[in-house]
Amino acid sequence: MTIEIAAGMFPERDELAGLYDAVGWSAYTKDLDALERALQGSARVVTARRDGRLVGLTRIVGDGVTIAYLQDILVHPDEQRSGVGRQLVTEALAPYADVRQKVLLTDDEPGQRAFYESLGFAETRDFEDGSLRAFVKFD
Repeated sequence: MTIEIAAGMFPERDELAGLYDAVGWSAYTKDLDALERALQGSARVVTARRDGRLVGLTRIVGDGVTIAYLQDILVHPDEQRSGVGRQLVTEALAPYADVRQKVLLTDDEPGQRAFYESLGFAETRDFEDGSLRAFVKFD
């Protein structure tokens, strides 16, 4: 039972709904058409499957030259803390090694901070002299 990581594979609608709902991201599954369009518009989509079952997904949005935004990192609760998230992020960012800005937003949960720091990310307030700021607007 190995995990298969693949780029460019778009999950079926019911698989997406199942994974997003399993991690509590039901706001995304209220409009599955929009979710599918979001994946189609992504620069890179990477999936994780165990025995054919979708257990993880991440995607990159951005221009691929100056910025790569890591979006929607999901790992099914049954697979969390098993290395699947690390494999997804590593594969998703692989083509963007020369991109200067790799960005993500995430919840204020200590485990997530530790995970992203282990991948080399830092909070903007912790970056160099603390002069970097991030702004976001949700509508």
